[in-house]
Amino acid sequence: MWSLGCMFAGMIFRKEPFFYGHDNHDQLFKIAKVLGTDELNAYLVKYRIVLDPQLEALIGRHNRKPWSKFVNAENRHLVSEEAIDFLDKLLRFDHQDRLTAEEAMAHEYFHQVRAAENSRGRT
Repeated sequence: MWSLGCMFAGMIFRKEPFFYGHDNHDQLFKIAKVLGTDELNAYLVKYRIVLDPQLEALIGRHNRKPWSKFVNAENRHLVSEEAIDFLDKLLRFDHQDRLTAEEAMAHEYFHQVRAAENSRGRT
């Protein structure tokens, strides 16, 4: 579901890949700059994960960026409240907080797809 969130972010914000890191450490740094270090640290504490001190220093401290920061004239037509809500529920550090595949398929973002499928099945 994390990968789906990354691909979805790239699609709606027209930034491929959305999190581009040169290596694993840089990748985590890029993610933390967007999702914030408070949530990363909560995840680390919850699962008793200890970061290498150098990696911790590299990541630093970042506030979560609002998704609206990534919206611009080129991608505005792809971004809706439902899209942002869907993305936000996919890109969570803690896998237990992310949508499941079943929950993702039932999300409001796909309402129009379901409606079209239902109307097609009735004709």
